[in-house]
Formats: sequence, C-alpha cells, structure tokens
Amino acid sequence: MPITGENFIGFSRSAKGTRCLRAVDPTTGASLPEAFCAATDEEIEAAMASAQAALAAYGRLGGSAKARFLRAIADDLQALGDELVERAVRETALPPARIQGERGRTVGQLHLFADLIAEGSWCEASIVTADPDRKPLPRPDLRRMLAPMGPVLVFAASNFPLAFSTAGGDTASALAGGNPVIVKAHSSHPGTSELVASAIVGAARRTGMPEGVFAMLFGEGHTVGQRLIGHPVIKAAAFTGSQSAGRTLLDLANRRPQPIPFFAEMGSLNPVLLLPEALKRRGREIARDFAASVTLGCGQFCTKPGLLIARKADGLEVFIEELRACLARIPPVSMLNPKIHAAFRAARRKALDQAGVRCGAVSAVDAEPGAHEGQPTLATVAAEDFRRNPVLQEEVFGPYTLLVCCDDDDQLREVVKTLDGQLTATVIAEEDELGPYHEVIDRLGATSGRLIHNGIPTGVEVCAAMQHGGPYPAASDARFTSVGSAAIKRFVRPVCYQNWPSALLPEALQDGNPLAIWRMVDDQLTRDAV
Repeated sequence: MPITGENFIGFSRSAKGTRCLRAVDPTTGASLPEAFCAATDEEIEAAMASAQAALAAYGRLGGSAKARFLRAIADDLQALGDELVERAVRETALPPARIQGERGRTVGQLHLFADLIAEGSWCEASIVTADPDRKPLPRPDLRRMLAPMGPVLVFAASNFPLAFSTAGGDTASALAGGNPVIVKAHSSHPGTSELVASAIVGAARRTGMPEGVFAMLFGEGHTVGQRLIGHPVIKAAAFTGSQSAGRTLLDLANRRPQPIPFFAEMGSLNPVLLLPEALKRRGREIARDFAASVTLGCGQFCTKPGLLIARKADGLEVFIEELRACLARIPPVSMLNPKIHAAFRAARRKALDQAGVRCGAVSAVDAEPGAHEGQPTLATVAAEDFRRNPVLQEEVFGPYTLLVCCDDDDQLREVVKTLDGQLTATVIAEEDELGPYHEVIDRLGATSGRLIHNGIPTGVEVCAAMQHGGPYPAASDARFTSVGSAAIKRFVRPVCYQNWPSALLPEALQDGNPLAIWRMVDDQLTRDAV
C-alpha cells in the first residue's frame, strides 16, 4: 500500500498544507523519504465538522453494529500483514517480534470492546418506575444510562505505535462508547499511523459507519495538537506520554471556555519495595528479573521499574552484585527516536549529578558510533539524600533505575511516604515477612493504581480487572484506566430520562428490554422486562 502522507478526514484524504514532517530511522538518524503534510486550519475545521455530523448517527447505533465495526478494524489490521510490521520496525527500531506482539494486543483490545458492547450491560441501565400514589408527592419514572460524550481527540503515543496509537486502546474505547474519534498522529511513526488509519477507514466503509466517525491528522503537538484540544467540537481527549506534555495539554483542556475531561497517562517511577527475607532467599533471581524488566524495550515502558527501595540486610549486596552483572551484559539498543534518546541522556546525566547519587553499573557493551542507543544504567543513593531531593523523583524514560538504600525500617517508611502518585507499586517479599510492613504497603496502595506482589510491573494484562492509571502525576484522573474494558467509562456520561414513553427511549431503557441486558430495576438486578 503506497504511503501518501495525506491527512484522513472522514473517507477522504487531504494534503493542503506546505509544512511537512518526515519520519526518522532511529538506528541511523536519517530521515525516511515520505513527506507527511501537517494539517492546516482548514483541514482541522473539516475534520471537526465531519465528526460533529457523524455524532448523532453513530451515537444511536446499537452495540452489535459498533461491535461489527471494531471487529472489522481488527481484521483489516491483520490483513496489513508484514507491511505494517516492517514499517513500524523501520520507524521505531523496535524488533519485529515486539511489533507482532503489539499488533496481537491491539487486535485483542478491539475484540474485547466489541464483546463488551455487543453484550450491552456496560451502559449501567438503571430504572426506577413511577409511583403515582406515593405521599406526599408522586414519584416520576426515572431511567438512567451511560451515553456518548461526543467527538474524542486521541493523542497517539511514541512508545506503542499500535496498542496506544491510531487504533489503540483509547481509540477503541472511545469508538465503543459511541463517539467519533480524531487522532493526532505521532510524528515518530507517521507511516505506521497512515497504514493503520487506512484499515480503520476501510472497516468503516465496509460496515456502513457514518463518514465522520474517524479522522487522523498529522502535525506537531505544539501546533496542531494544541489547536485540536482547544476546538469546541472536541468533548474529551486522551493522551499517553511525558509529564511535561501531558500537563501542558491538561492545562489547555481546563482553560477552554467549556473545559473538557482530559485523560492523561504520564508515566511514573513504579517503585519496587525489596524486603529482606526475599532478597536473602532469592536475591540473584530477583535481580535477573528486574534487570530484564528495566531494559525491556530499552526501558521505554511507562511501567518500567525506575525506583528500587531496599533495607540494608543480608542478601542486599548479593542482589546488587547480580543486578550489576546482568546490566553489564545487556547491550544498548536504539531508542524510539533521536529526541527521546537525547532526553534520556540529559535526564540520566541530571540524575547522576545529584548529591549522593552514584553510578552503580552500566552496560559493558559499547554503543554503536552515531547510533541513538540507550545505555542500561543502575544508580544508587542513600535514603536521606533521596528524601531531601525531589529531582530524584523525576522519571528517566529509558533503561535506568535508581536503588535507594535504607539503613533501617524507619528510613524505608519515610522514603515511601515521600513518593508521588504512581501507575504501579511492587512488593517483593516472602509471605511470612509481610506483617511488620502493612503500613508501608497500605501507603504504596494509596499512591498507586496497581499493587503487585512478587512480580514485575512491565506486564499489563488487557482485561476487565486491569487498572492502568493512578494518582497525579501518574495520570490526570486516578478514577479511570486506559487499559482494559473499564477504559470505556472515560468517554461516556450519565443521562437520565424522566417520564418518557418507552418506545422513544434508547433500547437499553425500554420496558421490554429488547437487548436482554442486565439492568437495575427498582433496586433489583434483572434481565426481566419492566
């Protein structure tokens, strides 16, 4: 499929701008040949008008029709075959196996949301029937359900060119909720984005969706992205990326004349509490697991364990020795793009320059000259130096982790108390040593979205029970997740109908329950008709 560099506006392509972007091969820093036209103001307005026009028709569609659309996208992504994998590898330097696995995850997410909306109970239909004889006032008939927000803006992510990008979880959950979607393509992988957008548009055509159900626009975040989030047609937005960019967009969303929900996942340190008995019994094994987790995908995961916290005790030195040896053997690999590589080098240098921080280990394998490779690094710091320095809580996006060494349990507790909001927190411990640490563990749970026991945080299961979010600054709203079927709740709002004739209500609220879904009727969960 030829790559054109054109924007997607409904079922049409457009390239009216004079400013163009080019993808870069991260392994060489050389620009790839195709030019991608940044969206003009005229094209942004056309995309917005198209999405607004599609809202009524798409929002009224039943779950089975939307499910067919999502499944068709999944089929068309698979049909892109090796072409999609090869392009993504070329634009991100991620290995083919990683891209193939990520495509599987993306397809799985689409089917997950298709299953959810086809069944239908997710809309939380609730009915309280009228009671005209109630005293002192009669009770009206009240029926409530979740309904679409309106056009949703999705900012594609750099580190997941498929699963968190054009057809990723944000897009899938927004479409599942009945909302048209406008994607701001990520400039790191525009060719990959174009291929995926073509699959979405093809699926929309084939399943009879309204034309404006999807759009994708190219352009830089500080220009096109900021224009998009300020547009009055947009009713919600989702973002995965750095804290600085996420905070800028969050502030813009809140400064609009009509502020909108902005769901940002902005990464975190993902602290790991290493308890003494676990290190004593299996310190070398734990070190090997975390060396692999820190360097997985060159450390470019939002769930990378960037902070290890341990108390000085038998087993700690063995753990450190093994972790150093493992990191020394892991070669540097290309990062996602030169900008991310430069940011990693600057953040790593800044962290290592802080008072009390020592470089504990680096990869012993030299980076390729001129390549944008991230060097695996372990740093160490004493607990008091960590507590006094907020700079050490800044995320270093890449293959870097910091080990905080505590003299005793009191220092360990104080370190945990200083932590900001996190996506994950992990406790590595034997079951028989957890008792004295309940207060610390409760604190970790209060500041994280996912609390892990004896595992690594970099595995994120896409399912109904997953929580991928956390207190600020890990995410902009700790009540929601960006992974799993509950992600649909970000892009819907409750609507109550009072005293409406049954035939004029959405099917989920009609007397006869034509969708046969579970509903709360007069405080009883039932599938029966009213």
